[in-house]
Amino acid sequence: MNIFDKLANPGRFQRITAPVMPYCLLLAGLSFAAGLYYALFASPADYQQGETVRIMYVHVPSAWLALSSYLGLGICALFFLIWRHPLADIAARAIAPIGCGFAGLTLVTGSLWGYPTWGTWWVWDARLTSMLLLFFFFVGHIALSNGFDRPERGARPAAILALVGVINLPIVKFSVEWWNTLHQPASIMRSGGVSIDAAMLTPLLLMFAGFQLFFIWVVLHRMSWMLAERRQAARGHIS
Repeated sequence: MNIFDKLANPGRFQRITAPVMPYCLLLAGLSFAAGLYYALFASPADYQQGETVRIMYVHVPSAWLALSSYLGLGICALFFLIWRHPLADIAARAIAPIGCGFAGLTLVTGSLWGYPTWGTWWVWDARLTSMLLLFFFFVGHIALSNGFDRPERGARPAAILALVGVINLPIVKFSVEWWNTLHQPASIMRSGGVSIDAAMLTPLLLMFAGFQLFFIWVVLHRMSWMLAERRQAARGHIS
C-alpha cells in the first residue's frame, strides 16, 4: 500500500492532517497580523503611487497563490488521469474554489490599484487577460466537477481541462517580459536579484505566508470533509 492509498482512507487522512490544521490556522493568523502591521504602519508609501501601493500586500500574494494553486490543480489532474486515484480528484476539487477565489481577488485588487495608478480600471494587456483566463479555467474546472449527477463522471473532463489550463501559467508569469504591458517587471523572482526595498519586502512575505498557510488549512479541511462525505455515501449505498 503506497502513501496515496493510505491517505485515501478518511480516518487515516484525518489522523494525519488533524494535528497539522490548527497550527496552520494559528500561524496564518500570526502572519496576517504581523504582515498587516508592517504593511500599514512600518512600510513607507511609494514616492509615485503614495498610499495606494499598500494594495500590493494583498494583490501580489493573491496572484502568487492563484498561480501556485493552479499548478497544484494541474498536478492533481495529472495524478488522477494516470493513476485514477480518488485522492487526486478530491484534492483537485478542494483546491479549485480556493484558487478561483484568489484569482478573483487578484483581478479585483488589481483594478483597485490600477485606477489611481494608470487612470483606468481595466486594459486588455497580456498580464490582465491571461489572469482572467486563469480565473475562467478555475470556474470551468468547478463547473465540470459538479455538473454531473455522479461526481466521478465529472472528474475526467475536469482533469483534462485543468491540464490544458497549465499552458496559461507561464503566459501569466512571463507576459510582462514577452509583451509590452502596463505591469512592471518582476521585482523578486528575477535573474538580477530582489529589487524591492526590505521595508516593503518584509510585509509582502509575511502576507504571502499568511495566505499560503490559510490556503493549506482550507484545502485540508475541505479534503477531510469530502472524504468523510464519500465514506458516508458509500456506507449508505452498501446498506
